[in-house]
Amino acid sequence: MNALGKLFLKGLVVVIPVSLTIAILWWFAREAEQILGSLLISFLPSGWYIPGMGVISAVAITILVGLLTHVILFQKLFAFGDTILHRLPLVKTIYSALKDFIAYLSPDSQIGLSKVVLVKIPGQEFEQLGFVTREDFSRLPMQLTVEEPIAVYLPMSYQIGGYTLFLPRACLTPVDMSFEEGMKLVITGTIISREKAAAATKLEEKED
Repeated sequence: MNALGKLFLKGLVVVIPVSLTIAILWWFAREAEQILGSLLISFLPSGWYIPGMGVISAVAITILVGLLTHVILFQKLFAFGDTILHRLPLVKTIYSALKDFIAYLSPDSQIGLSKVVLVKIPGQEFEQLGFVTREDFSRLPMQLTVEEPIAVYLPMSYQIGGYTLFLPRACLTPVDMSFEEGMKLVITGTIISREKAAAATKLEEKED
C-alpha cells in the first residue's frame, strides 16, 4: 500500500499541473468560441464560419490590444478607462487586485527584475527569502525613519499573499538567484524534488 501511495502521489505531481493548464486553456477557448463565435456567425455570410474562428479572433484581439498600448492616443484612452474603474465601489477592489496580479506576468514587469535577498530581522535568529521592489522613495507621500530604507516583498508559501517591509539595507544579504528561482522556492516552501537536486549537483560538479 505504501508503494501504491507513493506512485499515486508521483502521478498527482504530473497530472495536476497538466490538468490545470489544460482546464484553463479549455475554458478560454470555450468562452472565446461561444462569445466571439456567435458574433461571427451573425455577421458573416451563411456557411463562412468555421469552428475555431472564435478562438483565433480572441487571440488576434488580444494581440491587437497589446499593439495599441504602444500608441499614445490609445494609451490615454486606456488610462481614462482605468481611472473610471478605479473610482467605482467594489469594482475598483476587484479590478486593482486582478490588474496587479496580471501585471506580474507582463514582460515589462519590474517585479521580475527585482533582486533576491535574505532578510534578517533585527533581534531575530531566523532569515527569510525576499525580493527588493523599491529603493527610491522620493516620490512616495511618506517619510521613512529607517536608515537606508529598501522595500522588500516577503511572499507566503502555498498561497497568493505576502508582506512588504521597509528595512535598512544592513538587514539584507543579496542572493545570486533569479526572481523565478527565488519565487519557486518560497511558494513551494523550498521543496525541491530529488531529481532536480541531483541534476543541480551534477551540473555543479561538471562546472568545477
